Amino acid sequence: MRPVRFVALGDSLTEGVGDPVPDGWRGWAALLAGGLSDEHVEFTNLAVSGAQTRDVLERQTPAALELKPDVVSVVIGVNDTLRYTFDIHAVAARLDQVYAAFTAQGATVLTACLPDPGSMLGLPGALARPLARRQRAVNAVVHALSERYGAVHLHAAEADWISDRGMWSSDRLHPGECGHRQLALRFHALLARAGTATGPVPSPEPEFPAPTRSASLWWLATAGTAWVIRRCTDLLPQLLTLAVDEMRHRARGTSARLDLRTAHAVSAALAAVSVTPTERPDAA
Repeated sequence: MRPVRFVALGDSLTEGVGDPVPDGWRGWAALLAGGLSDEHVEFTNLAVSGAQTRDVLERQTPAALELKPDVVSVVIGVNDTLRYTFDIHAVAARLDQVYAAFTAQGATVLTACLPDPGSMLGLPGALARPLARRQRAVNAVVHALSERYGAVHLHAAEADWISDRGMWSSDRLHPGECGHRQLALRFHALLARAGTATGPVPSPEPEFPAPTRSASLWWLATAGTAWVIRRCTDLLPQLLTLAVDEMRHRARGTSARLDLRTAHAVSAALAAVSVTPTERPDAA
């Protein structure tokens, strides 16, 4: 009997950033792997820091399909919201292709909705709200497509642990060890309920001390600033424009129009991927 094969796709969250071990990063996926079976589990982590949905579709998915996983996690989307090229239609189309490919191969697909980076970083409201709106759009797409493909979906954007600073690393964007353990625990509970996880429950107890407040402040003042600049340089001019638009609508009392515009975009994106390839006008 061959071992259970678990392949993790995504960005820095799944890579394990925030959960350091002597030889690099560990993270929630590695913590979950041992709980999938009482027997041997083959775990491969293809997640790369900074990855977007395009990277998952074009680079990570082909490599993962070759491994023929029994379980595959696809947790992605935050980096898309931090780019000026953000397009919810493209995000939906890419995720639809990824989920479809693994579902067709018979794998159990794990997905999650995530908190928005603006609120986690504590950005001013005018800057945070556009990012939050984008993340809600991504989450809505992930919710809908997860249901369509029967994925095991974790509502990670709505859990109480998000407001617990002890769950987060110094950068305020990635979970710390305790946070990664919470993700592993919650995924394991969902998989156990579905009869997919038969191994031991991941331990919630940390092995390493949490970063001190002074260490967190030092990270934010040095490496943290550089991290944000690397991720958001191409977005910043557009984000400032979005912030001005946000303030103008709030002053007029018409902020609901922005939410409605996003809701329409999500609906259109999902409607486009609900059409089978042979039914699409460009499929000839």
